[in-house]
Amino acid sequence: MLEKRREVAYTTVMTTVARLYEKGLLSRERDGKRYVYSACSDREEFLQATAREVFESIGAPAGKESLALLVETVSSADTSSLDELERLIRLRRKELGS
Repeated sequence: MLEKRREVAYTTVMTTVARLYEKGLLSRERDGKRYVYSACSDREEFLQATAREVFESIGAPAGKESLALLVETVSSADTSSLDELERLIRLRRKELGS
C-alpha cells in the first residue's frame, strides 16, 4: 500500500504502474472496470535479478572495481556473509571444473 506523504496525482501513479506492467514487473487482472495489479516476483527475486543485470552490464574494464566493491560491501556486513561468498565461489569453481 502506498504511504501518503504528499499529494501525488492519480495520473502519475497510473503512468508509473502502467510502465511497471509493461516492463513485466507487475501483472494485472481485470476486475469489473478496473485492473488489480500484483508484483510478478517477491523482493528477493527482484533484488537478485537487478544485481545480475547490473553485473552483466558492467563489462570487463569496470569488472575488477565492481568485484572489489562487492567484496567490500559483503565484508563490512559480517564474517558469515564472507563465508557464504567463499562457499559460492568454491561451488562455481567446481561447476566450471577448475
